[in-house]
Formats: sequence, structure tokens, C-alpha cells
Amino acid sequence: MSGNTFGKLLQITTFGESHGASIGGILDGMPAGLIIDLEQIQNELDRRRPGSSEITTKRTEKDLVEISSGVINQTTTGTPIGFRIENTDAKSEDYDHLENSYRPSHADFTYDKKYGFRDARGGGRSSARETACRVVGGAIAKQLLKKSNNTEICAYVERVQDISVPFPPKYFDREVIESNIVRCPSPDIADRMIQRIREVRNSGDTVGGAIVVVARNVPAGWGEPVFDKLNADIAKALMSIPSVKGIEIGSGFSGTLMKGSEHNDAFDLNKKGEMYTTTNHSGGIQGGISNGDEIIVRIAFKPVATIQKAQNSINKDGSKIILEGKGRHDPCVLPRAIPIVEAMVALVLCDHLLRQRSARL
Repeated sequence: MSGNTFGKLLQITTFGESHGASIGGILDGMPAGLIIDLEQIQNELDRRRPGSSEITTKRTEKDLVEISSGVINQTTTGTPIGFRIENTDAKSEDYDHLENSYRPSHADFTYDKKYGFRDARGGGRSSARETACRVVGGAIAKQLLKKSNNTEICAYVERVQDISVPFPPKYFDREVIESNIVRCPSPDIADRMIQRIREVRNSGDTVGGAIVVVARNVPAGWGEPVFDKLNADIAKALMSIPSVKGIEIGSGFSGTLMKGSEHNDAFDLNKKGEMYTTTNHSGGIQGGISNGDEIIVRIAFKPVATIQKAQNSINKDGSKIILEGKGRHDPCVLPRAIPIVEAMVALVLCDHLLRQRSARL
């Protein structure tokens, strides 16, 4: 395997580079008979596309998806769903100076060491441009999750650098998250985040932060023993997103400051006699299997590596150089990463939905 395919029963394979003719993918394993809302898929892409707001990259792509197989009359046929998105606003000349140079904290050096060759145009395959393909697959997965179990997923920007929302992670409706361009559910905090992003952009710098993703109405029982635990698959999915440097599920690192008596999620019965946990330090997953509570994950994003400042670096000859930042890049990747995070969680949950159907008679 070359690392371009993700999933077991539901698999997505992506192709393409930042400055190639197009990007695209194949979603294989989607059951037949699901009526697809094509407008919803495009809406998810519109949330991710470059040039979508004043605090994102100035690259402008329409990101119109063309589905070429696996769907007839908006209904899945059970065969692989092939799709393609054209690249229409690539400016490869912006990267001519990087053909023999290595940008700090980029994949330039490591790709050269792995392949002995790299596509210097926009980072090639290592570019976050590839994530548009994940959004398409995730948008379809979301529709099956919604139909099967009314499972819903939301992500939002919890923190930009040191500016964070004052409440614990929880589910928010799409309208709340989309009410501002930074996609933070707190309007006052969102204004401060936007101002910070403007400030660092104007100075030629970048910032990172954290995103929270919450999945609700996930039935108890999803996940596999040992190596394919639900939390393990979610971790791999999210860590595969460019700029992600860490994740926390449930209490995360803060749980290490608690005693077992404080951290354990006690069981109780509601008025209908249904079991639930009085707390959710586990983040909806225990023993690698969903327990029916909300799945809560926090994802850490580093600052975007490309900055509009001179930096010390080296070239292929091993000579020291001064590298000037060029090109069109996000000063903060978090707002556009929201649909990518949701898509990867949706792909994992949809895969485990299908696996659970084969777990017992």
C-alpha cells in the first residue's frame, strides 16, 4: 500500500497534486440505495474552498465536483464512486524559486529524501489541496450516517493561538458555527480571533490553534478490539490532516491531573430506564468501542509553515540561503479545516457502522 487509501469496508483513495490538472478520488464500499444530496456535497466543498473569506488564502478555486461513477439518478449503485475536481487557479511560477530549496517545516526536504524527487509547485501531493477529496467522501459518509442512525457531526474553532472559548466542548448547530468567518460559536471570542488573524497576516506571519469536533447519536458498540479501536482510527484519520500535531479524546491530557474516582464515568438510568453516564470524561469511547455518549475530540493545529518573512534555510547543494516567503497561503488554517475534520470523523464512523453490521447475527 502506498498510503493513499484510508478505511476498511468503506475506503477512500485520493489522487492529484496542488498544481496538477485536477484532484479527485474513489469512494469504495458505499452500499447501494442511498439517495445522495449533490447540493450538500458541494456545500461542504464550499466551506473548505480557498478564497472563501478575507482571512483565508487568496487562491480562488470554484471546487466544483464532478461525480463520474457509482451514482445513477442521485442514488448509489454499490460500485465505486469516482469523482474529480479541476484545479483552475494554480500559479506555479510562485514556486519556481523552490525547485532546489527547502522551506522550513514543510515536506520539501522529507519528500526529496523519500522519493529523490518532488513536485515543488505548491507542495505537490503534500499540499492541503488534497483534502478537498476527503471532504467529498466525508460528505457522502455523513448522509449515510444521518439516514442510518441520525448521527450528526459538528466541528468548530475552539482556540486561535491564546484566544479560546470559555466553555467546555459541546455540540452546536451548523447555523451557529457558520455565523462568522472564523467558525467559532462564541461571537465575542470570534471577533477577537478574526482580529488576531488579521494582525498576523498583515505582519507576514501565521498562527495555529485548536478545533473541537463532536459526534452525537453514535450508537453504543461501534469499534473493533485492539488495533482497530474507534479512538485509534479517529486518531489516525485526524493526524493525517496537514498541520495537525496532536489530538485529545474526552478529557485528554487534563484527565491525567484527576484521580480515578474523579475521572470514572458513572452509570445511571434515565426516566425511561435507559443507561447513560453522568459524566463524559471518556469522550464517548470506552475500551475502544462507542458507549452511546457524544464523541468529543480536540485537535491541535500548528501555525501554517509558509510565512511572508525571510528565513534561514539550505538548498539541495547543502549551501545556506535566505528564503523569501511567496505564494498565497492561509494566515490561519483552522476556519477552512472545519469541514476536513468533520469529513475524516464521518469516514471513520461510517466505516465502523458498516463493520458493526457484520459483527453479530
